[in-house]
Order: sequence, then structure tokens, then C-alpha cells
Amino acid sequence: MSDNEFNAHSSTDDVIRGIDLSGKTAVVTGSSAGLGLETARVLAGAGANVVMAARDANKNAQAMATIRAANPDARLDGVVLDLSDIDSVRAAAASLLEKYPRIDLLINNAGIMACPLARTANGCELQLATNHIGHFLFTNLLVPALRNSAGARVVSLSSAAHRYAAFDFDDPLFERRPYNDWAAYGQSKTANALFAVGLARRLQKFGITANAVHPGVIFTDLMRHMDTAARDNLREQASAVTKTVPQGAATQVWAAVSPALAGVTGKYLEDCHIGRLADPMAYDGYQAYALDEQSAERLWALSEQIVGQRFEW
Repeated sequence: MSDNEFNAHSSTDDVIRGIDLSGKTAVVTGSSAGLGLETARVLAGAGANVVMAARDANKNAQAMATIRAANPDARLDGVVLDLSDIDSVRAAAASLLEKYPRIDLLINNAGIMACPLARTANGCELQLATNHIGHFLFTNLLVPALRNSAGARVVSLSSAAHRYAAFDFDDPLFERRPYNDWAAYGQSKTANALFAVGLARRLQKFGITANAVHPGVIFTDLMRHMDTAARDNLREQASAVTKTVPQGAATQVWAAVSPALAGVTGKYLEDCHIGRLADPMAYDGYQAYALDEQSAERLWALSEQIVGQRFEW
């Protein structure tokens, strides 16, 4: 199967076929379940040394055991990473930089969805903190190791749900406007896409690419905050486009390993192809505001302000 034959039905095994990652180091966030676990499994199966980063060390250890049960030769490592806690992010990044002077692939897979209003210790709305701010800091702290790789790739999971909300620069943390769980989720997914744009512009001179990915609709633990009625409604609406976990993880694996994407950066990817600008009400494709360069720069500055550190690459 060639790259132009990959589509919404392609699986991780399809897109990794023929790829040798021996000698490569990959970091996958949210690795203990769902798409992250599947991504770690398939990258390890192709020979990569995979660092599995997750909030729960015990659950992450069980995930590693699951991979090793099927692949005893899998080269795996684990690190505790709570993306909602800036101190945890800094500690995890410092640990990785000490052990891995070169990182070839960074898959920013972790996320939460449509949860009740909550705030981190520094007052950040939880979905934005976990889905974007934590990854913003983690990625930038790992740039020295990414620069030591020839052609490193950063893949950040966005979602078609970015169409639920552009980024609200007037009140990004829901301090004045009424909180809406889906608007907060949509804003965080828009942020993931804008981060790819901002990162791509800064790191292209180092040969590092950064792209955003919509995995599709997959029923995983990500939906744990949704009640039964909401899940059933989503299942009914998305019945024609629902994917399995291997199909859902395929695009992020494709983004990380496909020769066809060498040098491709700052894009929105879906169904194992480069996404197109969508009609306003379309489900597929991306909304123009999600890849807007001026918004990407505003978000970069805001993110630096929240984490209390500037990153001038």
C-alpha cells in the first residue's frame, strides 16, 4: 500500500509497514491507554526506543507490560507526566533530556475532553492547560534534544472539534464568560493546531517539522466525562465515521514516519492525508482560524506568559 492509498480506513499496521525505526527515540504522551498506547505499540514494533509518558505510573507500567507481552523485544521506557502541572512537566522534560540527548519523534497525544470546569494550581482552565499549555511547555523544553536529530518530527493531536470554537483571546480561561465544556474543548483543539503553526515557523530552520492531526471519532477513555446520553448521541451522529483505535492512531503514526511527509510542516492532517480548508459547516477539513499565522503568534505569546518562560528559537 503506497502513501496515496492511505485513507480513513487505514490502520497503524498499514502505515508503519516497511518502516524501520531502529536507533530512533520516540516520546508519546498519554501513552497508558487508547491512541497513545496503540502509537507506542506500533512505533516499538518498528524498532524505535519508545518513551511512554503518562500521569499514572502504575497504569503506564501495565501498558508497557501489555506491549512487551506481544513483543518481548520492545524497547520501552516510562516517565511520569501530568500535563496540568507545570512542575511535573518541567521534571519530566529534565529527566528525558538527561537520558536522551537526541529525540527523533514527539507525539503530543494526551488530552482530556468536555470535562466540568476545573482550574490548575496557577489558575488555568483545565482543558486548555492539559491539552495545550502542558504540551507547549513540554515540547519547547525538549527542543534541544529534537535539534540533535536529523529531521525530527513533532505531531500534536488536534481534532475536528476545533470547529466548536476559535481561540478566545479576550477571555481564554473562562474567567468572565459562562463556562461551556465543549467550547473549552474546541478552543483547546484550535490551540493545538495553532501551536503546530507557531512551532513549524520557529523550528523549520533546524530541520524539525510540526504538524497537527485529527484522529477521527474513536470511542476511548477520552470520553469518560460524557454521560451516557451524550455518548449515545455522539455515537448516533458519528456512526458513519467512527474508527477503531488502530484506525484512529494511523494518522499520527503516518505523520511521524511517512517518507511522503519529509519537510512537510505547519499542516493539519486527517485520514492519512493533508487536510483541506473546510466549508464553514463541514465536518472534515480545517477552519481557517485554526491555521491562522497571526493567531498562532498571539497564542505563542500568551502561552509563554502562562508558563512564565520565553522560547525564542
